[in-house]
Amino acid sequence: MLLTLKESLVVKVLLNDGLEQQGLKVFQDAGIEVDTKKRDTAGLLSEIDQFDALVVRSATKVTREIIEAGAKGKLKIIGRAGVGYDNIDAAAASEHGIVVKIAPYGSTNAVAELAIDLMLSISRNTPQAHNSLKNGIWLKKRFEGKELAYKTLGIIGCGRIGQKLANIAKRGFDMDILGYDLYPNQESGIKYVSKEELIQKSDYISVHTGGKDIIIGEKELSQMKSTTFIINTSRGNNIDQTALYTALKEKKIGGYATDVYKDEPKIEGDPFNDKLKELDNVVLSSHLGASTVEAQVETSTEIARVLSSYLLCGDFVNAVNASENIEVEEKPVFTLFIHHKDIPGVFANIDKVLAENNINIRANYSRQINVGHAISVYVLHQQVTQEIITQLKAIPSICNVKF
Repeated sequence: MLLTLKESLVVKVLLNDGLEQQGLKVFQDAGIEVDTKKRDTAGLLSEIDQFDALVVRSATKVTREIIEAGAKGKLKIIGRAGVGYDNIDAAAASEHGIVVKIAPYGSTNAVAELAIDLMLSISRNTPQAHNSLKNGIWLKKRFEGKELAYKTLGIIGCGRIGQKLANIAKRGFDMDILGYDLYPNQESGIKYVSKEELIQKSDYISVHTGGKDIIIGEKELSQMKSTTFIINTSRGNNIDQTALYTALKEKKIGGYATDVYKDEPKIEGDPFNDKLKELDNVVLSSHLGASTVEAQVETSTEIARVLSSYLLCGDFVNAVNASENIEVEEKPVFTLFIHHKDIPGVFANIDKVLAENNINIRANYSRQINVGHAISVYVLHQQVTQEIITQLKAIPSICNVKF
């Protein structure tokens, strides 16, 4: 449950690319004012300083100039209603103390299902058969396909989507699952192997890494079976497009099914000029990964929740340019537990003692524990001594101190 704002405090969020009604309701229930008017770059530059938060999808490019304009005013956080945030200058946001958050969970199921759809389509030639019939030609033998059942699926990038895909493929098609990930989750049920072993053994390879790095290049393509199908719902840049085109044209791999491209049209109805459309052993979809009714609703409510939670109570969940929690920072910390009266000036006195003893406060969590009293947990970068404990206990409003 989110906290709600007092009526006297106005917090404004600009939803520059719109948001589903369910997401709007999350903001409204929290007492946050929303503005859905679309601003162009000039409009953003002149008005963004009036808003506490900016939420975009893929249409709006949040440049350094826009961020700097917002930083001079009220702007505290930028949200991307989706997974990728390539259209947001996160480095510039960090420089100006502005948090960037994403909504990665809303589209997990939608993307995993699309990966299965692409696997089936490239295996059974259903798009080709559809096009043939639409043109009035009945063809059957030419479109003989392959089944997914009992084949080996290699998943490169075993995060939320990769794990969901593994679950569907294992339970629904009895596929053997191999995984490669820099940070493998051993509880996922995926058999983790080296990237080379995955490339060599898999009948299907599905990419879910994100980022801009090439994951599959000429070397990896040369190590695959001649019957291997590649599925890409991640990023077009993750596969060397020149090497891929050559491998497909020369039939060195079985085929390629993709939802993403190195250069994608920006506007609905724009021409699609990717060379892959020349080939017969490909299946193409127009970046439909998150384009389901359900995913749009889930993503909208998720981004609304995580933005509201930051604005109302300083929650860093889903932040991409700041640690979600202290553990992620991988620095040693020490906890200090203080029971005190819930009155003004307590924190100032505690902070003064810690500062005078060169103790850096990493975080401070405080809750009411009884009428007129609170318990505060200080997370520190240095261990306190008994002498510091004695100094803290000497503060009149302190009931007890433990470490």
